[in-house]
Amino acid sequence: MIFPLIKVLKSGILVELDYMHPQEQEVVRALLNVVIVEGKTYPQKQPLSQAEFSAYWLSKDAFVVRTSGQDGTHKPKEILGAFYLKPNFPSRCCHICNAGFIVQPALRGQGIGRFMGEAMLLIAANLGYEAVMFNLVFETNIPSITLWQSLGFEIIGRIERAAKLEDEVVDALMMYRTLDLLTVDD
Repeated sequence: MIFPLIKVLKSGILVELDYMHPQEQEVVRALLNVVIVEGKTYPQKQPLSQAEFSAYWLSKDAFVVRTSGQDGTHKPKEILGAFYLKPNFPSRCCHICNAGFIVQPALRGQGIGRFMGEAMLLIAANLGYEAVMFNLVFETNIPSITLWQSLGFEIIGRIERAAKLEDEVVDALMMYRTLDLLTVDD
């Protein structure tokens, strides 16, 4: 695959998806911590330190969606979203990957998540993964469930009372998609 991948969002913003650069790590950590504090989609309860973020998010491949510099302006590129991609299990089962996604709260619903999800499927297949598994998709996270099902994921399990959110206890779904039939047209 050739990076960056370029896309025009619904809002007309030109964006690029690329490997995360070292100087972008702190911005992504801050965004992840905003999402963690929201308390609706990630299992962590407290913001992550740099060491905790590195162990969790940077253990394998990490990507960002940023505003593109191809529009002729020289404005600094802003991080709009990010995701990691890593083996879900060790050794004999490392052909099944896991990914986690975050989008700037003010930019949700603009197609950034779909762009990252579609790109992740292609990237994962190109990296040799044979399937993607999400371990904990909270049942209350309807936008994610809807997105992943639209991209061919199936719900393969339910973990009852998996997440103690601020005002409720919710089940988590396990979602799975094989990549062996994935083509560029998917």
